[in-house]
Amino acid sequence: MKFDEKYLEYLKSLPVTRREMLWQTGMGFGALALASLAEGTAAAAPPAAGDMLAEKAAPLPGKARQVIHIFLSGGPSHLDTWDPKPALQKHSGKKLPDRNGKPSTGVAFPSPFKFHRYGKSGIEASELFSQVGAHADEMTVIRSMMTDQPAHETSTLMMNTGFSRLARPSLGAWAMYGLGTHNASLPGYIAMNPGGYPMLGAQNWGAGFLPGIYQGVFVDPLAEGAEHVVEFIKSAVSTRTEQRKQLDLLHELDQNYRERVQADTAMESRIRSFELAYDMEQAAAEAFDLSKEPESVRKMYGTGPQGRQMLLARRLIERGVRFVQCWQNGWDTHQSLEQGMRTAAKEVDQAIGALLTDLKQRGLLDSTLVVCGGEFGRTPTAQLTGSFQITKEAGRDHNNRGFSMWMAGGGVKRGYVYGATDELGYEAVENPVHIHDLHATILRLMGFDHERFTYRYAGRDFRLTDVYGRIVKDIIA
Repeated sequence: MKFDEKYLEYLKSLPVTRREMLWQTGMGFGALALASLAEGTAAAAPPAAGDMLAEKAAPLPGKARQVIHIFLSGGPSHLDTWDPKPALQKHSGKKLPDRNGKPSTGVAFPSPFKFHRYGKSGIEASELFSQVGAHADEMTVIRSMMTDQPAHETSTLMMNTGFSRLARPSLGAWAMYGLGTHNASLPGYIAMNPGGYPMLGAQNWGAGFLPGIYQGVFVDPLAEGAEHVVEFIKSAVSTRTEQRKQLDLLHELDQNYRERVQADTAMESRIRSFELAYDMEQAAAEAFDLSKEPESVRKMYGTGPQGRQMLLARRLIERGVRFVQCWQNGWDTHQSLEQGMRTAAKEVDQAIGALLTDLKQRGLLDSTLVVCGGEFGRTPTAQLTGSFQITKEAGRDHNNRGFSMWMAGGGVKRGYVYGATDELGYEAVENPVHIHDLHATILRLMGFDHERFTYRYAGRDFRLTDVYGRIVKDIIA
């Protein structure tokens, strides 16, 4: 049925609630693709003044205007990537000394990978990340990360939301709340994982108690065509003219309700998500179309899933998306560590190296903060398969007391190593950096004081870092 003027007047006269009207009209314009929000091109128009997503200036100076968070899910071993421990070699296959009065488990497991110095800075990194390591002079490597628990679910939640038990607003949602978006035709926060949801799914990019419009939107970067990347993005029952009339009616009903009763943040978020879905029908088709990239660029990133994902991340950042999260699984190496890590690194090394090259060549790296790492690290001892001989089947257990991450661009120091674990890599002993500290530092790079950047909920001012966190000033350029 077409929406003509008489029919609009008739709808206005019906004794329906706004919620019922949203349900009745929502099927008409593909907003179901972005329903999770409620619980373009480089020249795309910014959000209108007063819009919940309107771009805002940060209260403090900060170079990072966008963030790309590369999450290596499963707990990549710092001892085999960014934190060389030659002392493990002399203890290979031997029981290690007790630590803090507790007996060590397993035997010393030296890294099976060679480490090399990269760039003028000479930062040591594993052969697994030779193409990422080539950008060592653009990076700060933090070798003293630590988190609360050595469990995948809780540590993943902690890394993304700053809280390990209940889902709170994610880092990306806080970024959206503080800065808004530059492009009204695309979500300001997009999470990608080739093949489907990662561990804990939407909890990782949720908005928690923040307005739902700040939640991330998940897309599968392996899907071909915008209609598959974002489900229901094109309506099968309504033309764009009809959809526009539906949205105008919703706005009119909402304004009437605001004047008569009160504003409703949840409903405003819902309507804004419908507007975004409407705009995305055209903008997403362009943004996710990699055929528009020169063949040389596609070749630089590689043809695998991670190459596609990292190239999409650059295209999204280039088009004004505020926060992009890229996931890769495969780092949970309890056994067959050598083969498992070679496979995982091969999938992503070229793609991340190309991303850093591309961002720098396009002048985007200075304003884009790239953060890379997992939820925790691995032990210096081996998990063995019935023998005390270090074999190809050996792996490492979880370690929350010490691990590595790296950051590039967005105002961090270049060619810099911060912090250290002990001689064997058990725990952070020099300048430990807790997840709360990492979040506080990322917010500062974006122009926020994490202690003042709050949202009032249930009678309390909440913040990403709860009541913890310190800014790691030494890594800020």
